[in-house]
Amino acid sequence: MRNFSPFLIFPLLIAALAALPVTSVGLNLLAGGTGATWSHLLDTVLGRYISNSLWLCLGVATGVALLGVATAWLTAMHEFPGRRVFEWALVLPMAVPAYVMAYLYTDLLQFVGPVQTGLREYFGWSRSDYWFPDVRTLGGAVGMFVFVLYPYVYLLARNAFLERASGMLEAALTLGVGPWRAFFRVSLPLARPAIAAGVALALMETLADYGTVAYFGVDTFTTGIYRAWFSLGDRTAAAQLSAVLLGFVILLVMLERTSRGRARYNNTTGRNRPMPGQHLKGGAALLAFLMCCLPLVLGFLLPAGLLLRMALLDGDAQFGSRFFTLAGNSFFLAGMTALLAVLLALLLAYGARLSKTLLAQGLNRVVGLGYAVPGAVIAVGVLIPVTRLDSWLAGRWESCFGVNPGLILTGSVAALIYAYLVRFLAVALQTVESSLGKITPSMDEASRSLGLGQFATLKRVHIPILRGSLFTAGLLVFVDVMKELPATLVMRPFNFDTLATQTYTLAADERLAEASTAALAIVVVGLLPLIVLSRQIASRRK
Repeated sequence: MRNFSPFLIFPLLIAALAALPVTSVGLNLLAGGTGATWSHLLDTVLGRYISNSLWLCLGVATGVALLGVATAWLTAMHEFPGRRVFEWALVLPMAVPAYVMAYLYTDLLQFVGPVQTGLREYFGWSRSDYWFPDVRTLGGAVGMFVFVLYPYVYLLARNAFLERASGMLEAALTLGVGPWRAFFRVSLPLARPAIAAGVALALMETLADYGTVAYFGVDTFTTGIYRAWFSLGDRTAAAQLSAVLLGFVILLVMLERTSRGRARYNNTTGRNRPMPGQHLKGGAALLAFLMCCLPLVLGFLLPAGLLLRMALLDGDAQFGSRFFTLAGNSFFLAGMTALLAVLLALLLAYGARLSKTLLAQGLNRVVGLGYAVPGAVIAVGVLIPVTRLDSWLAGRWESCFGVNPGLILTGSVAALIYAYLVRFLAVALQTVESSLGKITPSMDEASRSLGLGQFATLKRVHIPILRGSLFTAGLLVFVDVMKELPATLVMRPFNFDTLATQTYTLAADERLAEASTAALAIVVVGLLPLIVLSRQIASRRK
């Protein structure tokens, strides 16, 4: 083949391994032997799984769209006091995992928490004298997800407002169209693909979550998968529930594409530089300030302050060697996964660059689908083939040596890292592909004219140029692994805990103050890529 490159061998193997968990889950739709389990699920909780998942998605989609678009529009197209701070600070809530947010607001708003206690003491109320909303409900879960996940919409919508909408918006304003009409008729339609992409990312994270919904007692497909695997001991039923959840995710991706029909949202003015912001004064400036301040306070400043206070005043009673063991486990898993993800992403992106075929591009898209698959689904999809491989290896070993070695791969760190790679390799791949695409092909041609082969060109030309992007890709994967909970809970080795699992375990036992130390460490690590991102945002508008 003319465009075949030896580097295509690696994408073929990586894509096959990345597709194995999803394929394993899909094949179990045809499996039998789960009649009793499914009968129990149908009679008890399956309807609740479906309705809660749908209402959760609807509430989160509405919330993140409204909050993300409003803050993006205000910071991108207006000038008001505090805008330069808000434009980068509004991404900070992404550092707080949703399950950590759930624990903090439960402690703050519960009956014995400081808010209700302060109200009773100030007004002299008793329990029966007032009504206070219960945060541990479906609506409370929606709120947690909205304030953590709206930055997905904010980032993409803001970029669309600054670039794609600016030219046509300026043309509309010169024709006498008012600001509000121009927003709804020009800017919003042009930004629709970006908004839809941000909402889809937020919904994927919502469906993948386990810690928040489990702690709030909201039954969803993710909690059902965990329950079927551990409580009912039926891995086939868990896989079938995973397949249904995977269908939800695929439906989300297809729904927006179908809704567009033949409509196109292109800027045809040929002008993409940002417009100068409209200056807001008086009440309008105050309203814009408060609108941007609300998600920042509720999504980051208040939770971070509560975490810091709890960690300093109470904290983990076992802080010391135990905490450093947990931190070491988390950093080892995150570091190994990040290193492997960057290496594999570099091979995938470079293979596609050399091959320039639809096959190479298709393989990268297969690998990229992993990020859309919830961690619980990937965990089940990994465990099924791994346990079967373990059983086969144990049988061969016993037939040869007369001793059964037991499980070799199941419940190992290697299997857990494999699950992480399937889930988060797409994050590194997108970053590396974007940066590699900016390197002009003439550099490859010049390298070949000097006698360098493909591997030498990668080593001596591309890697030095991509060093910053490779570091960014590794950092993003590192933080994602640090926060990942469902896959870690399902697949971790026996007596092997991380900061995420320790936070969940202590919070589930209502030991919220002790959970604050591990949770604070996760938030601090999560701030690292956001600091880099915030600096880029702050320098973007000139």
